[in-house]
Amino acid sequence: MTKQIHTLCLFFLGIFICQAQYSEEDWAERDIWMNTSKLMEYSGIASGNRVADIGCHEGYLTMHLSQQVGENGRVYAVDVRSDRLETLRENAADRNRKNIITILGDYDDPKLPEDELDIVFIFDTYHEMDAHEKMLRLVKKSLKVGGKIILMEKLKDRVRGKSRADQVYAHSLSPGYVRKELQEAGFTIISEIEDHGDWERDSSKQMWLILAEKRS
Repeated sequence: MTKQIHTLCLFFLGIFICQAQYSEEDWAERDIWMNTSKLMEYSGIASGNRVADIGCHEGYLTMHLSQQVGENGRVYAVDVRSDRLETLRENAADRNRKNIITILGDYDDPKLPEDELDIVFIFDTYHEMDAHEKMLRLVKKSLKVGGKIILMEKLKDRVRGKSRADQVYAHSLSPGYVRKELQEAGFTIISEIEDHGDWERDSSKQMWLILAEKRS
């Protein structure tokens, strides 16, 4: 399958930032290199759950979550760009998925309902959050007691051991920083996967996962 990537280029503070946006044509390939079935199993997601996908883009993960929670569940798909959410709604309609609610969030607020969610997924998005401390507090508010947050990021070899700022600038992040921030936000770490495979099959970009819980 030919890989099709839409690229968004922004001019910000004198710097061009280019971010790949995965189109629907890439989803089947992504299932393989991201080992998405294992991710679903690891998260503990179940039928009837209410979950959120923060940084949902065009809905790749959202569609998987929608299938997992079933008709009695609910998926809140959050992004800061309305065009992405519009495409996600089209993708959901094509699949007759009626359990998805789209939310146009802010960069410092996902605008999720409080005390409702079983799991919040933040995949390859946390490193983009400048207001990550506030975001974690708001995510914690959205979770039920016993609810979970699962984060997946990639760590690039060239920024291993570098400062958080250096890693973020490279669109990367190490689990050590995130583990500390989750604990400071009041989450309890349940488990970690240090090596979930290679992002886009690039051996210099190692995926990792952290699963944490709201206990009070």
